Amino acid sequence: MEGMLLDSWHRVLLLPGLLRYHVQPRHLPHHRAAPEQCRRRQQRVHLAGHLLPHAAGRSRRRGFLLGKGMLMAALSALLPLLIKDTSTVSMASAQESVLFLGLYMIAFGVGGLRPCILSFGADQFDDGDPSERMSKGSFFNWYIFTMNCASVISTTGTVWVQDHYGWALGLGIPAMVLAVGLSFLVAASRLYRFQTTRGSPLTRVCQVVVAAVCKFNVAPPADVALLYELPEDACSMKGVPRIEHTSDLRFFDKAAIVTASDEEAVGAARRNPWRLCIVTQVEELKILVRMLPLWACVAFYYTATVQANSTFVEQGMAMDARVGSLLVPPASLATFQVLTTIVLIPLYDRVFVPAARRFTGREKGISDLLRIGGGLAMAVLAMVAAALVEMKRVRAVQTGMEPTSILWQAPQYMLVGVGELLATIGQLDFFYSQAPPAMKTVCTALGFLSIAAGEYLSSLVVTAVSWATTTGGRPGWIPDDLNEGHLDLFFWMMAGLGCLNLLVFTSCAMRYKSRKAC
Repeated sequence: MEGMLLDSWHRVLLLPGLLRYHVQPRHLPHHRAAPEQCRRRQQRVHLAGHLLPHAAGRSRRRGFLLGKGMLMAALSALLPLLIKDTSTVSMASAQESVLFLGLYMIAFGVGGLRPCILSFGADQFDDGDPSERMSKGSFFNWYIFTMNCASVISTTGTVWVQDHYGWALGLGIPAMVLAVGLSFLVAASRLYRFQTTRGSPLTRVCQVVVAAVCKFNVAPPADVALLYELPEDACSMKGVPRIEHTSDLRFFDKAAIVTASDEEAVGAARRNPWRLCIVTQVEELKILVRMLPLWACVAFYYTATVQANSTFVEQGMAMDARVGSLLVPPASLATFQVLTTIVLIPLYDRVFVPAARRFTGREKGISDLLRIGGGLAMAVLAMVAAALVEMKRVRAVQTGMEPTSILWQAPQYMLVGVGELLATIGQLDFFYSQAPPAMKTVCTALGFLSIAAGEYLSSLVVTAVSWATTTGGRPGWIPDDLNEGHLDLFFWMMAGLGCLNLLVFTSCAMRYKSRKAC
């Protein structure tokens, strides 16, 4: 629980609010602000794979780095108050440098923190105990539940503080709150179950690739029993459960072929792991490779849903934000997304799963792949809803009717929330449950890597669309004044691509060979 708190508190940095910080105080145009909104987390891509085996200690280190980054972000907003005699241009440059240094530190910290926290939390449950195994199925649901509770604070309270008391305080409070979460993590460290470390899992993967390439011209034997494997008791002593050989991806089997030189090295107890790998090690890589097509489809799903933090907010800025006597900040509409997830997670975990379990016989009610597919479908519906709202908004502007209320955006945010319940939780559970024991953290990182990759791709898509639609002096689909653009066409395009992505995912899911029932 303490680790979940530490991971979730960073969301109080107000992810949607950073877009407003780029557009308003820093005066960036919309088509540049959308990629800027994602840049803060893109660096997870570089970090999420470089996982160390000491999950708890590494969480503390990344937590401290995350806190420093959040303080740097707050300092960027505080600079104009600290330094008076500076030109506007130089001050803006200094603010941008400090801000992005802080954002890179945040991304570096979050990228290392999340996979470790999640896999470390799931490791606290004993698969040999039926009751604990059932509880582990709920762990991923409540992990996302905790994160979304933090998001409620970020999209309401922190937005209000930033609007009324400035960005320095609005970005400083989350840094202080993060310190509380880090304190909980450290204080409860004696209560944790620690798994035996087995070295870097990425090293094991690289060893298989190198060994297979070195034996490129050696044909795998017809009898798989000739491939090199340690006795089962030896594997158990090393803390690596044995994995049976599978017949696909035969190229990697070359890494376990015993040549004449390998026989001499094995006989002398001098086996070179970069020349000869055990079958279990080869199978670990095969499992990882089988996941990649599904991972790519999930990554594209986040290309669509990340619009809730970028183009949805821009759309809201062009709508009537008055609700009675209140003026609703456009970024606060994301509250519908997180509240939908918060309300549905307990219902899914306590009502739907037990009911579905009686029909399907599965511990989780439905398979992880079916759950992910449902989330991908929700992303398509969210883009369709956003396109219809944009058409209504533009029609009202063109005909001189009353401005469209910002509350019309609620359904698209709610659909994204349902998608998070299905796809985000489903893919985290899938990658963890399908991972071999020695690669739990790396495979869990794939879930967060898909989010980061989706944000990268979203930035590229927005930039490419802006470039392609502004040729010849046209305003483009996403201009500064959305009344002159075609944001609806952008949403329709994303919906079409989402449908194609869902078809590809369905095909890959039907072909996927599950390591065990999921």
